Amino acid sequence: MFEKKLEDRLSAWRNFRETLENTLTPFEDVIEFYRRAPLVSIHTDPWDSSRWPNPWQLLEENEYCDFCTVLGWCYSLQLTDRFKDAKFEIHIVTDKQLGYRYLLLIDDVVLGYGDTVASSDILPKSLPSVHIHVMPPLQ
Repeated sequence: MFEKKLEDRLSAWRNFRETLENTLTPFEDVIEFYRRAPLVSIHTDPWDSSRWPNPWQLLEENEYCDFCTVLGWCYSLQLTDRFKDAKFEIHIVTDKQLGYRYLLLIDDVVLGYGDTVASSDILPKSLPSVHIHVMPPLQ
């Protein structure tokens, strides 16, 4: 999808979001989908939400740093009927070895902690959130 022109990316993204409505593994699917995104080192300042791209700008710019990947996960899930009433938070956490990391919490599910989908109660105390951004609803 990411190698296509903008109009085709928009269509492919809409089709992907439709698959999230009924799949048994929506969180794993969204992670896998964004693994194919073109990666850059830094694209968006995670500390300044006023400068974050909206979902359509993110698709138009088509450059994904670690933080923009988390935004992509969030936007993809928020724009489904299935998750329209869920609570979404982006946590900036510090890892002693890796530095800052970005986690997406959807109700009590965590994406971005390792390669798995986890329950929020398994997050270690050694991985403190230094900033939590509650994502406003998109629908």
